[in-house]
Amino acid sequence: MKAVVVTDQAEGAAGMRLMDRPEPRPAINDVLVEVHAAAYVPTEIDWPSTWADRAGRAKSPSILGHDLAGVVTALGYGTTGLTVGQRVFGISDWHRDGTLAEYVAVESRNLAPLPGDVDFTVGAALPISGLTAWQGLFQHGRLRSGQTVLAHGAAGAVGTMVTQLAREAGAYVIGTGRAADRQKALDFGAHEFVDLEHDDLADVGAVDLVFDVIGGSVQEQSARLVRPGGTLVTVTGLGDVHPVDGLSVDFVVESVPSQLTEIVQRVRDGRLRVNIDRVAPLDDAVAALNPTGRRAGKTVIAVRP
Repeated sequence: MKAVVVTDQAEGAAGMRLMDRPEPRPAINDVLVEVHAAAYVPTEIDWPSTWADRAGRAKSPSILGHDLAGVVTALGYGTTGLTVGQRVFGISDWHRDGTLAEYVAVESRNLAPLPGDVDFTVGAALPISGLTAWQGLFQHGRLRSGQTVLAHGAAGAVGTMVTQLAREAGAYVIGTGRAADRQKALDFGAHEFVDLEHDDLADVGAVDLVFDVIGGSVQEQSARLVRPGGTLVTVTGLGDVHPVDGLSVDFVVESVPSQLTEIVQRVRDGRLRVNIDRVAPLDDAVAALNPTGRRAGKTVIAVRP
């Protein structure tokens, strides 16, 4: 089968290649999925799990990507809850070969049914971005109606999800980004926008929840804005500065099928839009995943157009 792989960590994303790889076999509690669409997180190249399995053994060449949408073609021994021919979407295990391939073996517990009226490209754009936003806001951030959310990277794949879900929950959303991101952040529902290059973040004032996807000095400045009892959640690792009288949480997203079902239902009824920048075929995946300019959203690879 065709797959997008990396073989040398030092080469980084420039080392991506489209290669032939053996078709995987489903293990106990796995399903084999014929991938119709998949997506990739640009930081995957730096993840230890890209280069080693759970036992610490090198697994190069490593197939990239963890978002997927496709059709179940086979069941592993003991697998329950899913059936052959079923449309599914979700996140593959971080330490196993990824989803930028024609087939992938995934634990069935990581997948949810993909409704027939949701396109595979939309399904592949949802899992990591949608679940990161959902878990950061509601599971770790304990967001409640009437609170104020500072959403960094509000025009990005995760940030647009954060903005929409927070606003639907009754929060006041302040989005951040570069000047060129302003209109997109507002279009996705931010009540106001802060240009991190030219505005003073301190002028935002106190907020109940900071959703950080940037880290560094932006995270440090943001921590000082969290009001007593509030929370800073991040996916970038925690720096040395924490809220004075609040919580700070660094988390890794998990595939939770019940949450995926909640998210995709919002897409179906028009409450949630996906932020897809580009859809490219598998043969063009290497170029599409190494753009010369900024990404304005999720790049989805249509493995089977």
